[in-house]
Amino acid sequence: MTLLIILIIIAILVIAVVAIYNKLVRLRNTVKSSWSDIDVQCKKRYDLVPNLVETVKGYASHERTVFEKVTEARSMAMKATSPAEMAKAENMIRDTLKSLFAVAEAYPELKANANFMQLQSQLQELENNIEYARRYYNAVVRDYNVLIESFPSNLIASQFNFKQAELFQLETPEMERKPVKVSF
Repeated sequence: MTLLIILIIIAILVIAVVAIYNKLVRLRNTVKSSWSDIDVQCKKRYDLVPNLVETVKGYASHERTVFEKVTEARSMAMKATSPAEMAKAENMIRDTLKSLFAVAEAYPELKANANFMQLQSQLQELENNIEYARRYYNAVVRDYNVLIESFPSNLIASQFNFKQAELFQLETPEMERKPVKVSF
């Protein structure tokens, strides 16, 4: 009878370990898959950038510095592999695209150009897709990291060498805002 109880306890422990291990594997794979989704959306945007630059160049060819910065940011972004590198590159490309659109503001005929308007619309759609993919990725990473840190799954995670995943955090306008100083 005692042997049977011991065997049942061992079986329950083995089943629990297998279940936790499988959950860790499933979440790790979801993290990788969701990172891939971000990568795909970003690459679509990187493919759109040269067309946008060429369209603006047709109207504002003397804005060479802006075009070079946009091209440099795109090149840096395409080489990024980790979430930290990608975040840095994404912040840079967002800033340079703002400069490019600021140049476009000075040319009413460019803003009215159908090709430019279509590229701008596609870019906005891709920005929204990237934001959605980034939020999903970060949510999955948080779930995965919490599981790795929680007991008893942390014991299994350390035994099977599961490492924490990195969040993909961009600088947002909310982060850049400084508190307003009020003095009387």
